[in-house]
Amino acid sequence: MTLPIQIAENRLLLPAGLDAGGLERTFGTLLGPGVDFGDLYFQHARRESWTVEDGIVKDGAHSIEQGVGVRAISGEKTGFSYSDEINTQALLTAAKSARAIARDGSVQAPHALVRGGGRELYVPEDPIDGYANEAKVEALRRIDRLLRAADPRVKQVMVSLSGGVDTILVARSDGLLAADVRPLVRLNVQVIVEHNGRRESGYAGGGGRYSYAELLDGGKPETLAREALRQALVNLEAIDAPAGVMPVVLGNGWTGVLLHEAVGHGLEGDFNRKGTSTYAGRLGQRVASPGVTIVDDGTLPGRRGSLNVDDEGTSTNCTTLIEDGVLVGYMQDTLNARLMGMAPTGNGRRESFAHLPMPRMTNTYMLAGTHDPQEMIRSVKKGLYAVNFGGGQVDITNGKYVFSATEAYLIEDGKITAPVKGATLIGNGPDTMQRVKMIGHDLALDEGVGVCGKDGQSVPVGVGQPSLLIDQLTVGGTQA
Repeated sequence: MTLPIQIAENRLLLPAGLDAGGLERTFGTLLGPGVDFGDLYFQHARRESWTVEDGIVKDGAHSIEQGVGVRAISGEKTGFSYSDEINTQALLTAAKSARAIARDGSVQAPHALVRGGGRELYVPEDPIDGYANEAKVEALRRIDRLLRAADPRVKQVMVSLSGGVDTILVARSDGLLAADVRPLVRLNVQVIVEHNGRRESGYAGGGGRYSYAELLDGGKPETLAREALRQALVNLEAIDAPAGVMPVVLGNGWTGVLLHEAVGHGLEGDFNRKGTSTYAGRLGQRVASPGVTIVDDGTLPGRRGSLNVDDEGTSTNCTTLIEDGVLVGYMQDTLNARLMGMAPTGNGRRESFAHLPMPRMTNTYMLAGTHDPQEMIRSVKKGLYAVNFGGGQVDITNGKYVFSATEAYLIEDGKITAPVKGATLIGNGPDTMQRVKMIGHDLALDEGVGVCGKDGQSVPVGVGQPSLLIDQLTVGGTQA
């Protein structure tokens, strides 16, 4: 198998007549007086998407983008420039622009570039050419036919497929040369049902860093289709959600998106260095109930949020953030780690060559506990069982969040009863983590659809958690 570094050099450098020597000469221009560190980030991105609505192909798109971002760091200041051309002149021009932040000081001598290692979490291949276009469209139409045959209440079916590969190469002034070839595929299924004039919808999706064959063969599309239909039919029967303070049981898997937003963002290094996070300065303090252990793990094979190296060339890690309820770490890129006197954790991520890296999550989840989820249900006299979430909003300065539940049920006298609609969970991340009373033994990760936004940049991520019992949470609904 060809190594990612060889693929990246052949795809990004050779067509432009560049080699390691040329990159070292660029650093000679970039590292002006007082510049502490610099890097070059090359990227080639090839992507496609297909959409079928009601059996008809509504959209098919294909794109190729490439470019290079050049960064110079001087103390806390960063100079950055990028070009969508990859050649010697573009590199030198971008380097001169980036070093404009230079302060008084000595000139750093660039190190000779040495190829760094990385993990092998996925096959460095492009999924697009491995599956015929006709077969992709037929797979989507097959889902449409399955759903319409499954229930007469199905009125509309929307299925989409996306895939592509990012090839990145990072050269750093400290001598590291690292690369990654990142495949990514995703399938989305949305179905709208109608009964007695009432319309409801359901959604399911999945994907990861693997081939279309792994996604589309073997029954996974059918499983996702049935899950989307199940959710839609449940919503047809849903009654108005209650409102008030009550115990809430969270299901496993995708509900970890609440953990990602309400806790994860607050543990990113930049917010803590600047003192804007509710977790700033609290290392070693109890911030969650005993038994709560939360990690960010970029090393899971084939997962959507996984990376062999981050966008600064640092190998990814499994970083423990909260251990048995105690805050023990933050997620770091190189800049914030250096300024905080800590080690980088492999969490430096960027949307593209035209963006600066910053600390971002990969796959963030809570470890399993020992409780049976049914035990949690039985312990609740009157409460809510939340299985799936939609959108949410979080303020990382205080941890306050609001999340809407797309699938939830009443718990009455220790039993799950009627499905409800319009339920929102309102709380504070650190406070919610202090109110965790039972942690299930059923840890699950999401199916591979997570997208995280921060400062206008979007990156793929993974989330997960076991079932949780939170003894008191504010539920917003329509029944007081």
